[in-house]
Amino acid sequence: MNDHAANPPGAGMDRRRFLTAAGVTAAAATLAVAGGRARAAARPAAAAGTFRVPIEDVRHTRTWMAWPDSSSIWGSKLSGVQADIALIARTIAKYEPVYLCANSASAAKARSLCGSTVTVITTIPVDDCWMRDTGPVFRTDGAGGLDAVGLNFNGWGKKQAHAKDTLVAGRIAAHVGVPFTAAGLVGEGGAVEQDGAGTLMATRSSLVNRNRNPDRSQSQIEAALCTAYGATKVIWFDGVVGQDITDDHVDATSRFLAPGKALVQMPLASDNDVYAKDARQQYQILSGATTAGGARMAVEQLQGPDYYKIRSTNPDFLASFANYYVCNGAVISGQFGDTRADQAAKATLTRLFPGRVVEQLNIDRLGTGGGGIHCVTQQQPVP
Repeated sequence: MNDHAANPPGAGMDRRRFLTAAGVTAAAATLAVAGGRARAAARPAAAAGTFRVPIEDVRHTRTWMAWPDSSSIWGSKLSGVQADIALIARTIAKYEPVYLCANSASAAKARSLCGSTVTVITTIPVDDCWMRDTGPVFRTDGAGGLDAVGLNFNGWGKKQAHAKDTLVAGRIAAHVGVPFTAAGLVGEGGAVEQDGAGTLMATRSSLVNRNRNPDRSQSQIEAALCTAYGATKVIWFDGVVGQDITDDHVDATSRFLAPGKALVQMPLASDNDVYAKDARQQYQILSGATTAGGARMAVEQLQGPDYYKIRSTNPDFLASFANYYVCNGAVISGQFGDTRADQAAKATLTRLFPGRVVEQLNIDRLGTGGGGIHCVTQQQPVP
């Protein structure tokens, strides 16, 4: 049930049924060197026992986003996706500052569509809009300290050109002025969920995958994840291999609500495709799991929509309510045209996030690309 968009024009495929995107071969050759440098530089974070990635509902300094401008990636969908990115940015900017990275050639359009409440910067070039995967993972130490970790983004296993995006995490950290460490694995932010108290969840299909970490065992990847995130335990799901460009990111299905409390978007009882089976397995595993501290996990259900009732008829459409973004005072989620499911999801999120406004946005163009609101945002927490 995952994630993101990447089509060369006329390829007739999206991120949920990808083929190798145009330009990957050249980009892979370029990034083989950069990726090697990142792995060589990877080391245990100096303050791994102190610094930790907080849960996402802590207060934020700002939200980071990126502006897509590549017709070789998006083709005829580009203008619609840009409109959705602008809508998301403007909505979040009502609650906290938004910094949007744009290439110089497209910055004027980004400013025009996003308006004056969004800060557009041109000093950090980008290939695409998936800031959750390309941006830095910020960590805090509970004593006013902030640093950042990069997950060595390699285009979801070298499936898309990423020469600029692989540098975004480090460049944002430099812009913010915080220490930066390359993690000891290759992955993406959407592949990992953290509760801020030592527990992570992830899919094997995405991270324990030869296209990211060919020479690493699951135990080695788990150790690198825990070092990067300041955690001690990973709850693993099998996931879905090769059906979308991300190899099944966890953030479209399962999320942490608090330490010891999670949420899973559930399929209809009649749904029986690989993603429905994956969601049910995630719910079952979480329901029997314990946290790093040994507490039994409490699991909430978020009912997914009926794909026959949503607006989009694209077979690659991602209708994930669970791919919401928590910002200061609000939860920003998608709505997809199944009116009953949309209303029920809003009611569930309102109950689960008391004191926050729940805003639902029509992001159908982005969804057709296989991604959602969480996929295109990255929070910078207050130290």
